[in-house]
Amino acid sequence: MNDLRSDGSAPLDPRSLPLENQTAREVSLGELSLVFLKLGTIAFGGPAAHIAMMEQEFVRRRRWLTESEFLDRLGMANLIPGPSSTELAIFIGYTKRGWKGLLAAGCCFILPAAILVAAIAAVYVRFGALPQVAGILYGIKPAVIAIILQALWSLGRTAVKSWWLAAIGLIAIVLNGVGVSPLAVLALAGIASSAALWNKPRRENALVGVPFYRGWGLLLWSVAAVAAVPVTLLRLFLSFLKIGSVVFGSGYVLLAFLRTEFIQHLHWLTEKQLIDAVAVGQFTPGPVFTTATFIGYVVAGIPGAVVATVGIFVPGFLFVAVSGPLLPKLRRSAVAVKVLDGVVVGSLALMAVVAWQLGRAAIVDWATSAILVASAGLLLRFRINSAWIICGAAVVGWLARG
Repeated sequence: MNDLRSDGSAPLDPRSLPLENQTAREVSLGELSLVFLKLGTIAFGGPAAHIAMMEQEFVRRRRWLTESEFLDRLGMANLIPGPSSTELAIFIGYTKRGWKGLLAAGCCFILPAAILVAAIAAVYVRFGALPQVAGILYGIKPAVIAIILQALWSLGRTAVKSWWLAAIGLIAIVLNGVGVSPLAVLALAGIASSAALWNKPRRENALVGVPFYRGWGLLLWSVAAVAAVPVTLLRLFLSFLKIGSVVFGSGYVLLAFLRTEFIQHLHWLTEKQLIDAVAVGQFTPGPVFTTATFIGYVVAGIPGAVVATVGIFVPGFLFVAVSGPLLPKLRRSAVAVKVLDGVVVGSLALMAVVAWQLGRAAIVDWATSAILVASAGLLLRFRINSAWIICGAAVVGWLARG
C-alpha cells in the first residue's frame, strides 16, 4: 500500500509523462562516463549527427533531460567558439554531475576518436605512400569536398538572414581569398553586422560589450604572443590552443585556420597532408576537431598528438565552464546578437574559401569529379550519413587505383 497514491490509485510512471514534465533522475559518474564513451565510439556523421544522437540518448531514451533543457544547452554550445557537439556533451555532463561530470563527459566523448585517429596517423606516417593507401585517400578527398559543400548549403540557408549578411559573406570570401587572416575576417564580419545598431546605443549593450570585446582583445594578444614562440611542442600546443579559442560555427571552419597556421605560416604541412587529415577526421567517429590529433602526430609523433589534442579542446571546456552566467546578458544584448550573426556568416565564408582551395588539390581528373558529384547528390538529395559517403568513396578510390 505504500506505493499507492493518496487517492488509492497506482503511482504514475514518470516515463509516461510528457518529456517537459519529467523529473531528471540522478546519474552516477560511472554511468555518465560509459554513455559518453559509447557515443564517442559510434558517433559518425559530424556535429549534426552527434547532436541528433545525444537528443535520442538523453531526452528520448534515458530521459536525463527535458526537451527544453536540451535545447537550452544546445543554444549555449552554438554561441561559443569550439566544436558545438563536443561542447553540448560537456554541458550535459556539467548539468548531471557538476565539474566532475564536465570533465568526464568531454574526455570520454573525445578519447575514443583521438585514440583511433592517432593510430591511423601512425599507419599513415609509416605506409602513406603505398598505392593501396593512396587509392583510398584518392577517393576520399573529393567526398570530403562534397561534405563541406553540403554543410555550406545547409548552414548558409539558416545563417544568411538578410541581404546585408549575404554581402558580408561575399566580402569575407574576397578578403580571405586575397590573404587576410581568418581571425581578422571574423572580427570584421562581426563589426559590419553590428553596424546597423551603432546609432542606437543602449546601456545594457555597453555593459555586455565591454567584457566581450576585452575578451577578444586578450585573445588577440595571446595570438600575437604565439608568433614569438620557437617551433617546439609548446609552440604546437599554443597554436592549437589559439585555434580552439577562435573557431566559431561548424567544425569545418577549423580547416581555414589549420591551413593558415600550419601551411602558410609554419610550413609544417603540405596541402596533401592537410586534406588527408581532414579525410581522417571525417571517416572516424567523434569530433571533427580530432583532425588536430592527426596533425600533431604527423608533426611530432605521439607527444605531438597528445599536445595538439589537449590544446584544441581545452578552450571548449573553459568556455562551457564560464559561459553559463554570461549567456543571459548576451541574449539581452542586441549588439552581441548582431556580432554573432556576422561571425557565423564570416565562418561560412572561410569554409567556402577552404572548399575551393582544397578542391583544387583533390579534383584532379574525371574520376574524382564523378565522386564529387555523386557524393554531393547523395548528401543533398537523400541525406546519406557522411560516414557512409566516406566509406563508399574509399572503396571506389581503392578499386580505381588498386
